[in-house]
Amino acid sequence: MTTNDGTTECTRRQWLQGAAVAGAGLSLAACAAGPEAAATPGRRVGPNDKIRLGMIGCGSMGTANLNACAAQPDVVVTALCDVWSARLQPLAARFPAAKTFRDHRDLLAAGIVDAVIVATPPHWHTIQAIDACRAGVDLYLQKPMTLHPDECLAVRNAVRRHGRICQVGTQIHASANFRRVVETLRSGRLGKVTVARTFHVMNQGPEGIGNPPAGPVPEGLDWDRWVGPAPMRPFHELIVRDAYYHCSFWDFSGGWTPGMAPHLLDLPHWALGLGMPTLAACTGGRFVLRDAGDVPDVQEMTWQHPGCTVTWSTSLVNSFGFDFGRGSRDRRLGVYFHGVRGTLFSDYGRHEVVAEGDLLGPAGPAEALPPSPGHEREWLDCVRSRKQPSCNPDYHAGIDMAIALGNLSYRLGRAVRFDPATERVVGDPEAAALARPQYRAPWRFPAEYLAPA
Repeated sequence: MTTNDGTTECTRRQWLQGAAVAGAGLSLAACAAGPEAAATPGRRVGPNDKIRLGMIGCGSMGTANLNACAAQPDVVVTALCDVWSARLQPLAARFPAAKTFRDHRDLLAAGIVDAVIVATPPHWHTIQAIDACRAGVDLYLQKPMTLHPDECLAVRNAVRRHGRICQVGTQIHASANFRRVVETLRSGRLGKVTVARTFHVMNQGPEGIGNPPAGPVPEGLDWDRWVGPAPMRPFHELIVRDAYYHCSFWDFSGGWTPGMAPHLLDLPHWALGLGMPTLAACTGGRFVLRDAGDVPDVQEMTWQHPGCTVTWSTSLVNSFGFDFGRGSRDRRLGVYFHGVRGTLFSDYGRHEVVAEGDLLGPAGPAEALPPSPGHEREWLDCVRSRKQPSCNPDYHAGIDMAIALGNLSYRLGRAVRFDPATERVVGDPEAAALARPQYRAPWRFPAEYLAPA
């Protein structure tokens, strides 16, 4: 278990619990020796063992993930953690055998979980994911994986270093429609794809999420721990209402691009094998909204990959959705692949191919992708087999890095160049410095995980 500032100093609790937590990969010797030594595997789940599952962050999305896992016959929920009793207690009533915690480090140190769902707001993901890895606990990490370029590398490297099983929560990856799109693109029917366009739009109107007056911190909410490594600010009930609302507050979410782009960018990265971008550029601003939030209401991002340009468009003030709808205020999203022989466009549930005249030929042979057992079930199977699931951080880092670099470009007002070989921002010392977030004391960015395993 780490201290508040992210170090690996042994605490009194660990000294008392050393024997108990050794099975979870956090022995006293490992704690004294530092994070590299803490790579001792956690308990190997046997064929007749139930997976002991915990959850950190008891909001709506985490609860959905927990329900999907708890419905499986080989899972038992043993631990729940949240800094707000109003979120924690309803789940504790549903799972009375689970121990409850207010501090994620106490849950991880208790030695009662094999795997944990991390579904806290995104500004907490890096610290909690790395703490889980250090504790020898596998994790289902809700998207966005992280918010900053150096956080992306640190989480991926921690999963590698500690040999943990990690699934990033881009659950649309498990859909049959996405599989058919990938098969079509890999068949070569569209020819060379040089542009992939992704978008997510809605129209909140100038009023946005509203602007009610700030109120007192609710009883039972530890606001200091909720804010955690982010800059401290006064409590506002819209920040904590749910994921839809806290996407309007930059320090806790990075805006709607980290909130939605992981789902849409997953498709071109999967189908085209894109990896890390070489350049990210973003324009946009806060032009219309007059609500309590502070995120841009328009963002246009462009990424360069070898041989392919990828774009992202998001608007909170216009919901025209091209082939996916128009004429009413709604949330719409989609992906377009432009190839020399044709275009394929898709949303979550359907796709269509449009020919470039007579250039589009018949579909060629393509490897059929097997159906997914479900995003959470795939992760649970991998906890047993010790094989990484499909949306593991080695794969997802290319998506997460693109988004983080795009938001960095937005903050700077200029394009950011990135070297996939060295995995560093190049030619821009200010951008390189801003790639690493400054955590609020006493929390500390885990810089020791920037070096690959």
